[in-house]
Amino acid sequence: MESHPAPRSEAVLRPPKLQAGDRVRFVSPASTPDRDAVMRAAGVLESWGLLVDFGPHAFHKWGYLAGTDEQRLSDLNDAFRDPQVRTIFATRGGKGSYRIADGIDFEAVRRDPKPLVGFSDITILHLALWKQCRLVCIAGGLMGDSLGGPPGETNSALLRRLLTCEDDIVLEARPEEPTHALTTHGMARGRLIGGNLELVATAAGWSLPDLRGAILMLEAISLHRGQVDRNLTMLRKAGHLDGLAGIAVGQFTGFDLKLRPSVIDILRDHLRRLDVPILGGLPVGHGERALSIPHGAMATLDASAQTLTILGREEQTED
Repeated sequence: MESHPAPRSEAVLRPPKLQAGDRVRFVSPASTPDRDAVMRAAGVLESWGLLVDFGPHAFHKWGYLAGTDEQRLSDLNDAFRDPQVRTIFATRGGKGSYRIADGIDFEAVRRDPKPLVGFSDITILHLALWKQCRLVCIAGGLMGDSLGGPPGETNSALLRRLLTCEDDIVLEARPEEPTHALTTHGMARGRLIGGNLELVATAAGWSLPDLRGAILMLEAISLHRGQVDRNLTMLRKAGHLDGLAGIAVGQFTGFDLKLRPSVIDILRDHLRRLDVPILGGLPVGHGERALSIPHGAMATLDASAQTLTILGREEQTED
């Protein structure tokens, strides 16, 4: 299978790497987090020599949201505007980031790029930041923040590398992941863009960037099979998936795989129509031992070797 070349565009924003003594901030763009889980994650960051603070509404509760739209957006933009804050951590996903994604102060982001770390509902913020600023962020975090368990040591070490080093990252597909069955063959190279399927679909028409030449990353949790089918149908028929270089499929958790057609059957039906290399079984999403990845970085997908290699720095010949 052949992949499409990535289109050239404006310069990619790669934020400076963290150093000991730098300040990071937790904000809650979506739902209210578990305070104890956030404090455990903060303790990990402090053990790395970082200074940690919190947005004023990080632990607020307003229905299923961590404060009003104005409060959550204010905390996020204040973090982007504060020169002392070098990385922003979303306390969790949940619901609500889509309500404020178009209110981000993109000029502040361009003036002083810093990564936003988060996943799930935070996907739509990553998409908006890539569409408007080409800012490389991190899809993931200290896993356990929103899932009730302690951060995994393997992922913590990987996240630290992503934040402090320019190493290339190689993710290996896991045969035990149900989406591993989607793997085809071939290679693809492009920007790694995407995240949670529901939020990728939500972004369509207003916050979804041009995916031509990209490697589309997808994961999901506890959707009805019909929702997966509907989201992919809309994305495909609207042309948003035209010209992809490849597809990287992470963890689809919370599905009854005994039902027919299964979520794997539905994914296969839609994704193979695109005739690009597919690598499934990647440890990215809401499942066990999930790992963090850079969103917007250049990557090479090798379906035959079952690896996804993500570059740690921008090549001079790119973009």
